[in-house]
Amino acid sequence: QVQLAESGGGLVQTGGSLRLSCATSGRTFSAYAMGWFRQAPGKERAFVAAISGSGGNTYYADSVQGRFTISRDNNRNTVWLEMNTLKPEDTAVYYCAAYLTSNYHSGYLPGYWGQGTQVTVSS
Repeated sequence: QVQLAESGGGLVQTGGSLRLSCATSGRTFSAYAMGWFRQAPGKERAFVAAISGSGGNTYYADSVQGRFTISRDNNRNTVWLEMNTLKPEDTAVYYCAAYLTSNYHSGYLPGYWGQGTQVTVSS
């Protein structure tokens, strides 16, 4: 069982930055690829970014490529999402997720989810 706890959400102006954190429990953090998803009001949950268990490979949705950076520290059981040049359309609840494999593939679904943290970008 893996427990995930997000933090770092909040209200920011257009063009601003936020850093989301996801702290996890469990003894083998590096065994899990990790991801970030988001869900805007009235929309389905959508993939944002993922990182392999080793941290050597990262993946991004086209909408955030070049603005967001996912990273992890396997010694601290933590994954981060650095969000820069934020836009109003980035407003959503952001969820941390753990995959049941160390390698990420777009066809995989996460096995564990956090509770989410709200990010609001004002125009």
